Amino acid sequence: MNAHATLPSRLALVPFVSVAHMMQLVHHVGVETMLADLADSIERDFKRWEMFDKTARIPAHSPEGVIELMPTSDGEVYGFKYVNGHPVNMKSGLQTVTAFGLLADMHTGYPVLLSEMTMLTALRTAAMSALAARHLAPKGARTMAVIGNGAQSEFQCLGFKRVVGIDTVRLYDIDPAATEKCAANLAGSGLTVISCTSAEQAIEGAQIITTVTADKKLSTILTDNMVGPGVHINAVGGDSPGKTELHRDILLRSNIYVEYPPQTRIEGEIQQLSPDHPVTELWQVMTGATSGRTSQTEITLFDSVGFAIEDFSALRYVFAKALETGLYANLDMVADPDEPRDLFGMLMRAKG
Repeated sequence: MNAHATLPSRLALVPFVSVAHMMQLVHHVGVETMLADLADSIERDFKRWEMFDKTARIPAHSPEGVIELMPTSDGEVYGFKYVNGHPVNMKSGLQTVTAFGLLADMHTGYPVLLSEMTMLTALRTAAMSALAARHLAPKGARTMAVIGNGAQSEFQCLGFKRVVGIDTVRLYDIDPAATEKCAANLAGSGLTVISCTSAEQAIEGAQIITTVTADKKLSTILTDNMVGPGVHINAVGGDSPGKTELHRDILLRSNIYVEYPPQTRIEGEIQQLSPDHPVTELWQVMTGATSGRTSQTEITLFDSVGFAIEDFSALRYVFAKALETGLYANLDMVADPDEPRDLFGMLMRAKG
């Protein structure tokens, strides 16, 4: 399905991509190929940014985490994602992030896809990170430090390998078991994997630094003296009010790139800065309206919080692949009587 294709206006049954189907689909396509495909799909939609309805996601906060709705539409297709972020879940053996998403036809309002998005969010987050780095990282970057080796870390490493061309990752987590897990999962990936015992050790020789920690608090994963000239920082973990990873002074030395400023100023690293601090929107870099990295010495920072258009792109990609492969189930989730006014009659006829 190309970027401008419309969806079927009405389906008697709604395709549902379960977790099992999603995993089969990823293996059918290939993890790295799917990451690259998602990056390309997101870039195509970012290049038509002005066609989309845009709004900051709608949050419901609790002391333990946040639940969010992320809606958007390009005028033909509507999409939304339900997603949570609960770092405390790890203590109970639960996922920090879970999600599902839906696509619908704007002309009828009928849903045309329901999909799991816990796995898909991990893939699209890594694809977005790698896509931003394709435009912002120093040319010829081959080594990336990954600080925070939880559920997102392997996806980030493989996305940067395929899309950016890194060949070495330096891993660190405050929990050595997480680093051990990540290193084991990346064995055989073609990456050189170096496990480190501190964040300072992890960033040695790295041209790209990815921070992807989970705690819902104001943290300082990177201090100002840790960041030298010429690096690209991919800040993924700070994605809600009161949750950051970088020292404020790093931001003041960096050229900062964001998805959607009204959302990032609330949730991203730049919540630490004044509301008028200059940032560049990534879609403008992708369209050529403005430049990305201009020198090998500047510090570029992608203040990543995730935005609805990225999920829209991912759902559109999965919709096409699911129909192509048959990796979906049909859900009878829309009451659709032959006579639209006779919904009650439909109910009575079902009595048997």
